[in-house]
Amino acid sequence: MSDENDNKPENDPQLAAKIKGSARQIWLAGLGAYTKAEEDTGRFFDRLVQEGEQLESKTRGAVEKQIKSVEDRVGDVRDRATGTWDKLEHLFDERVSGALRRLGIHRRDEIEALERRIEALESELVRLQKQSGHDEEG
Repeated sequence: MSDENDNKPENDPQLAAKIKGSARQIWLAGLGAYTKAEEDTGRFFDRLVQEGEQLESKTRGAVEKQIKSVEDRVGDVRDRATGTWDKLEHLFDERVSGALRRLGIHRRDEIEALERRIEALESELVRLQKQSGHDEEG
């Protein structure tokens, strides 16, 4: 019976040592793989960050070009709209002034010019009256 127990694999010290050695190697290989994966993950993450930064700088330039293009177009439209509005305003002023003149209603600047002429004539009249009053006395 004892021969039978000696032939069983679990009783073989060499086999047990081999299994123990293999288990240790598997364990160390697992630790090495974990460490390598951790290192690679860090490098991989850094590489992703770099690629992200490069992509961001490329897209930022493209986006800024698009924004500039839109701003330029908006500026052109604004300038055209302002110019058109100014022309319409001027045309409207001319038409209204013409209609008012035809109705006998004058613009403010024309009325102010007439008021200045009246004041000048009144001053001249007062001067002439004073002058003729002196002439009559003499």
